Amino acid sequence: MDPILQALIMGLVQGLTEFLPVSSSGHLIILPELLGWDDPFIDSLAFSVMLHIATLAALLGYFRADWLRLVPAGLAALRDRSFRGDPDRRLAWLLALTTIPAIVAGVLLNDPIEGAFREARLVAVTLVVGAALLWLADRWGAQDRGIGELGFGTALGIGAAQAVALIPGISRSGISISAGLFAGLSREAAARLSFLMATPITALAGAWEVRKLVIGEAGVDVSIAPLVVGMVAALVSGFAAIAILLRFLRKNSLSVFIVYRVALAAVIVAWWLNVGG
Repeated sequence: MDPILQALIMGLVQGLTEFLPVSSSGHLIILPELLGWDDPFIDSLAFSVMLHIATLAALLGYFRADWLRLVPAGLAALRDRSFRGDPDRRLAWLLALTTIPAIVAGVLLNDPIEGAFREARLVAVTLVVGAALLWLADRWGAQDRGIGELGFGTALGIGAAQAVALIPGISRSGISISAGLFAGLSREAAARLSFLMATPITALAGAWEVRKLVIGEAGVDVSIAPLVVGMVAALVSGFAAIAILLRFLRKNSLSVFIVYRVALAAVIVAWWLNVGG
């Protein structure tokens, strides 16, 4: 298959699955294996990271009004050393706190985890684990709190949960939404917090990988046309996925995503057994 068409499909999948609790990294590992693609750039971690940068742009575009309030509010709180009863100041620093575990885990564990878990069979296992967590959180969470009601200790715990998403198949949005539900957030509030939390982490991870591309440490030759096509597709589909999920969770449970994760895991296992046989 033409690399540009592969990049288009991968971009669409990344944009849709980045914000749905089904694991974008898992899909980007599984898809080339299931379809027999072997283009070194399309299958590279560098291409995957650049698609994540495109979905970062979707996040910034969708939540631009929030960040235009939160960034100045956070800086004002730092300057005054006080929240002064401003919920935006408090939320800005609450979000900053949630990034700490993911930064520490990313620095210490990203490369070992990527090397150990970047395989379809292991993704099948983590998809089921993530499904179980979603199922428990969706049924046990009180779902009667808003983001502004979270304490800083709870926010740090949700940030620690987000760090677990380094493991492909777990899903960053899935694990952080689950943690938010366990903390008592409503489904929509948990998803919104997940998206806001993802912005600085995705930005930092993307900046690190862009540095590798610029200085030639990516380990693969960059194909410009597939890269551009994939990033545009991820940006457009990612923006749509954010809007769809937030609207969907106002009135619906997470059951459809739980079923999808388990079904996808079953497909992977069946494919593996067939190939292995």
